[in-house]
Amino acid sequence: MPLPPPSVSRTLAHTRRLRFEAYKRADGLWDLDAHLTDIKPFDYRLSSGIRPAGQPVHDMWIRLTVDRNLAVVDALVLVEAMPYAGACNAIAPNYARELVGLNLARGFRKAVQSRFAKVAGCTHLNEVLGQFPTAAIQAMAGEKVDNEDDGSKPFQLDQCHALDTRGETVQRYYPRWHRNGAGTRAKVRSGEPQ
Repeated sequence: MPLPPPSVSRTLAHTRRLRFEAYKRADGLWDLDAHLTDIKPFDYRLSSGIRPAGQPVHDMWIRLTVDRNLAVVDALVLVEAMPYAGACNAIAPNYARELVGLNLARGFRKAVQSRFAKVAGCTHLNEVLGQFPTAAIQAMAGEKVDNEDDGSKPFQLDQCHALDTRGETVQRYYPRWHRNGAGTRAKVRSGEPQ
């Protein structure tokens, strides 16, 4: 269901699109491709010149190749449209080099921030990279049943509201890991004082 119509008239001022696609490769690895565009529906004045309506201000691609353990084995970064040609895109090779060896499931976001914060990187590329861990998890979903019991606590538990190990969802779908609802949420639900 889409958002309801706005109650006040409005005019489109900007469109940002971010798309992730995941590919299972014949060699057992995965390619995760991300594409970011920022487009204005009017001529846009930048300090570097006018960007005509409909032409991207940003057009950036990132491909991370990962193994089944989510280790980055290869990386490619392309910057096709940017506000400052020759400067914005100059950082792309640093990303490709520095991302290899990181793991999407273990400290990836923190590693990206420490390597590419402020003038060491690009704000837009960093924002996109921050979404790769969850995109990878979604891509690989279905390779293994998410509540298959292999003896270790499923990674997704206690990572969001719905999967609180004190809650009803975990009690129903992951009973082994349920903590008997002893938390605050159970008290609030039952109306007991906290």
